Amino acid sequence: MHPRERRTTIAGLSRREFLRRAGMTGIALPSVAAILAACGKSDGGGSEGGPTGPQIASPDNPVTLPLFDDIAPIGDGLSPEAGPLRIYNWNDYVYKKALNKFQDEFNVEVEYTQFTGMSEAISKVQNGTIEFDVFFPTIENLGKLAAAKLLRPLNRSYIPNFQNIWPQLQDPWYDKGATYAVPYTTWKTGIGYRADHIDDPGSLSMPFDVFWNPDLKGKVGLLDEYRETIGMAVLRNGGTDINTHDEAQIRAAGDALGELIDLVNVDIAAGDYQKLAEDTSWARLSWSGNMNYAQWYLPKGTTADVLGYYYPPQGGWEVSNDLMVVSSKARSPVLAHMFINFLLDIDNGLLNFGYEGFQPPFQGVNEADFLAAGYIPDNLKSTLVTAQDFEAGKPIIALPPDVDQLWQDIWAEFKAGV
Repeated sequence: MHPRERRTTIAGLSRREFLRRAGMTGIALPSVAAILAACGKSDGGGSEGGPTGPQIASPDNPVTLPLFDDIAPIGDGLSPEAGPLRIYNWNDYVYKKALNKFQDEFNVEVEYTQFTGMSEAISKVQNGTIEFDVFFPTIENLGKLAAAKLLRPLNRSYIPNFQNIWPQLQDPWYDKGATYAVPYTTWKTGIGYRADHIDDPGSLSMPFDVFWNPDLKGKVGLLDEYRETIGMAVLRNGGTDINTHDEAQIRAAGDALGELIDLVNVDIAAGDYQKLAEDTSWARLSWSGNMNYAQWYLPKGTTADVLGYYYPPQGGWEVSNDLMVVSSKARSPVLAHMFINFLLDIDNGLLNFGYEGFQPPFQGVNEADFLAAGYIPDNLKSTLVTAQDFEAGKPIIALPPDVDQLWQDIWAEFKAGV
């Protein structure tokens, strides 16, 4: 199925659709930091646990996750299990052709169970409602999963394609030594826009000012996600930290967002890439992977050069990645390792990228290689994520509970007026 043909329903939201709606549910959910604190101290080594509870990992505070004597990596040289391989992932977040190829190569069945949101997924993993071999969590959840003994340390002898990923993600700040997780896809957050209606936002001294342009009333949209959208407003106001704890900066960002309600009749509903393609929006805060979809939603006869994506060449805005992990209770742990290795194969990763639009962090694959795959037009090459983007970019990290609650309160005030 081509990306433009996929269905989106409340019962089965794609990762992108859920994230756009996450702000609505986030208000009623505990923060990641609060859940981390509730985990208590780990009973293993490493720096993830401590007298005051689990640490919050960040680029400035790299964390080594705990190991446990009763959950060892699988042994070397084992044959893969007969399956089925049980995958727990966002809806439609691995290309069906890639799944079919894996099934054919290993002569196994894949059971793909989807979730509609990370809070739901983490809850089901923690309480044992769902059993899985491979799971796709986000960075901020990895520490508590490891501390709760829900993950098995990886045996990289089964994952030789680990060498294909960027060096900085081979020893990441959120899991020093890559003990439990390997990266799946990457993305950055920038400005999707209609190049046939407005100039490149990069021509502005502050590109995010495009959203505050009254001439674009009815044509502006933001992500329905409190961390990224408030974080954008922090940057627009002159701040530098999208994870700020500064109450004055957070409230000022909320005030700036509030201006958009009357100024441009701001839209935060789902479907950023579709609305840009259908010409009902001209400027939207968007993930790079989403913008790769927009070309498939263009009306017949409209070429992709009407689309544009701005992310600062020097970096400094949000950039992150998703993860792949193996359950400590996996029935097919060898097969799980082989599936991870399969997706880290460059050919398989490019096949998957051609559908997902969210890019694997492969070293040795340059801009020309991604463009040559035929899935991204030259005018959208700014959606590609580089290792340099990771060096200069800003990941969203967990916040202390009281700070996170302030962010959610500010978001609720903004949404009440939209």
